[in-house]
Amino acid sequence: MKDTGKKSLNQAVVRVEIGEDEVGQRLDNFLIRRCKGVPKSHLYRILRSGEVRVNSGRVDATYRLQLGDSVRIPPIRVAERVESAIDEVAKQRVELPIIYEDEAMLVIDKPEGIAVHGGSGVSFGVIEALRRQRPLAKFLELAHRLDRETSGVLLVGKKRLALTALHDMFREHGAGADKRYLVLVKGRWMNQTQHVRLPLHKYLTEGGERRVSVDAQGKPSHTVFRLLARWSGMSLLEAQLKTGRTHQIRVHLAHLGFPILGDEKYGDFALNRDLKRDGLKRMALHAWNIAFRHPLTAVPLSCRASLPAGIADYIATVDARESREFAVADLQERLV
Repeated sequence: MKDTGKKSLNQAVVRVEIGEDEVGQRLDNFLIRRCKGVPKSHLYRILRSGEVRVNSGRVDATYRLQLGDSVRIPPIRVAERVESAIDEVAKQRVELPIIYEDEAMLVIDKPEGIAVHGGSGVSFGVIEALRRQRPLAKFLELAHRLDRETSGVLLVGKKRLALTALHDMFREHGAGADKRYLVLVKGRWMNQTQHVRLPLHKYLTEGGERRVSVDAQGKPSHTVFRLLARWSGMSLLEAQLKTGRTHQIRVHLAHLGFPILGDEKYGDFALNRDLKRDGLKRMALHAWNIAFRHPLTAVPLSCRASLPAGIADYIATVDARESREFAVADLQERLV
């Protein structure tokens, strides 16, 4: 999106003293969050040139901020973006259901079709909506991410210490958080439980779009699929992530010949057009449950987001058409 707003110059040097919420954050990430509207390329240029200083000295962009550090930020030209009416309508309609909250973190049920954060052509995302809903909150940062087209459980840190612990937990994958998804796929899946270990490689298309493919030179990736229900032309699976690669579930399933219904990147495009006419207007991938230990107290937690109506209604439609015994209402019992 083009920036049609004017430019304003912060005429004075700013000095910021680092508090508890910024401790441990990388200097470059601190600047990116603080200097909204400033291109990252410009921020990295002033870092390399030494215009940004910590405690009057030059430091690397990867420097981890410490309590009481004094950060010098030079005058920076910032875009004053004039928001469109579409942006405003989008912000007003976003309501984020809260699944769990305490002083350290909160868990939301992310709607499908909304990016987790602004950027890459998207001006508004979940984290911006959350900050808009809570203007007095001092600290709100994503602990992990979901694809724009995916709905479900999303964790947000309210304290730097909690966020760092959550990041460490997600890096451990199988030993940390147990992340499970519900997914509708094309075809009749036969195995009750199937471990899929296929290496994944990220690349950019000629148009600059990020994609992922199965490649022997890619990073190790492991997903466990469990069959929940099956119809004549589709199956309902639970996917458990053992690693957390980009588009992992989507690419593993597409490579095996069971693309996710409604997946516009890796799916069956002709089938997707028929699905829209039949009532499924989204990708059928939902982050339904995350089990983990609280980042500060280590108390076990399990946060669950019910199957959204867009997927549940389509299952009910197919179920009724084929006179099957499966009922969406029974799903929670099947998953316990």
